[in-house]
Amino acid sequence: MTGKPLIIGLTGSIGMGKSTVAAMFAEAGVPVFDADAAVHRLQGPGGRLVAAIESLHPGTTGPDGVDRAKLSAAVLANPDALRALEELVHPAVGEDRTAFLRHHADSPLIVFDIPLLFETGGEKKVDKTVVVSAAPEVQRARVLARAGMTEAKFDAILARQLPDAEKRARADFVIATDVPLAETRAAIIALIACLSRDECR
Repeated sequence: MTGKPLIIGLTGSIGMGKSTVAAMFAEAGVPVFDADAAVHRLQGPGGRLVAAIESLHPGTTGPDGVDRAKLSAAVLANPDALRALEELVHPAVGEDRTAFLRHHADSPLIVFDIPLLFETGGEKKVDKTVVVSAAPEVQRARVLARAGMTEAKFDAILARQLPDAEKRARADFVIATDVPLAETRAAIIALIACLSRDECR
């Protein structure tokens, strides 16, 4: 492959195993930009969005940066507040992503790990989309096993995300995670090889 990197948009609903798949791409040598990790940096201790978030939602930050539980409680059921937060966060994450792309400009493939890829129109900014998917009962069991998660919170998060079936229908490629890990890893290795040879563009 020559020229600029092929940008892969990696996404999947909560509990589908996207972080596991992103790690597998990284282990295979593909640079991965993690949008969630960028948000953590921007909202962590000394993060450049902390003061602006405190201004929007007083009491949601402290010495350790943004208290994600308090911020989530403040915006999850308030569409206007959530929109205002996203208008603050998304451009900052975009700047980080641009810098990452410059740093890895010589890589043949780059993965952008973006939880709300389709919901935010992010698919227009990538070359190929990969959706990570699992059966609904597997997804639910994984999510409800998380500390602090409730059925109500899970349902509220799902309401913000496109249904898995729609994501799969819009994806260029689907990676299953309700199979043995070895199968998921093999599918990723095969996809990387295919894209690198320009055989599945």
